[in-house]
Amino acid sequence: MGRMLGKGGFGSVYEGKRLEDGLEVAVKIARKPKNMKYIYIPGHPAPLPLEIGLLVLANRGPKVSEIIELLDWQDQPDQYIMVLERPSPCKDLWRFWTCHRGILNEDTARFIFAQTTMAAHMCCRRGVFHRDIKLENLLINTDTLEVKLIDFGCGDLLQESGYERFCGTLKYRPPEYCAEGEYHGKPATVWSLGVLLFLLVCGRFPEPRDRQMIDDDIWSEPGLSNECCLLIRSLLKDSPRQRICLRKILQHEWFKVTE
Repeated sequence: MGRMLGKGGFGSVYEGKRLEDGLEVAVKIARKPKNMKYIYIPGHPAPLPLEIGLLVLANRGPKVSEIIELLDWQDQPDQYIMVLERPSPCKDLWRFWTCHRGILNEDTARFIFAQTTMAAHMCCRRGVFHRDIKLENLLINTDTLEVKLIDFGCGDLLQESGYERFCGTLKYRPPEYCAEGEYHGKPATVWSLGVLLFLLVCGRFPEPRDRQMIDDDIWSEPGLSNECCLLIRSLLKDSPRQRICLRKILQHEWFKVTE
């Protein structure tokens, strides 16, 4: 295995090459926590560690280029190993965004955000709640700007009922969890997408005054198009019932820009 690509709460990711054909891959080695959650996936006789199972589900069916592909895995007594596709050249979106001085023009942001939204939508359609969509969990090909969603380690199976335990990144946490101690998968995903878009085009996280103005429907940011501001306002409503539906995001006027 080659150099380390990243390190997280439970594991490390390394560069690798597949022996049979020399394909460049990423190898994630994750240690198992004591309360390791396993899930049954149709077609697999033994239960799989949650993260592997979620990626198997997210990859099931026609390939979704916006979701990282799981090529192989091994389940060992105290750890599990995943072999993942490794786009090249690429960096995580946080590093890409930082290289652009923490702000992207709307055309670039639109291209990145559309792909991220597609990844989130397809995860939910396939029964997967990623739960940690953020700049650091998106890989971007620096030549083509193609984006891939990675790291399902905070995820869970998508359920109709609410979740009472938050797992993910505090800056992207939906407000209903703080208010009621419960949140639902799809509206929480929409909220995290809203935070991500806000970061891309505003260069900062939304602050309390932004959120108040969004709820009052008067928020805007100098230099942004009216359509972009409208989309941000519909993504970041405090009430999950007032937020735009995940499946309707890509139909928004902001994506209908003509040259």
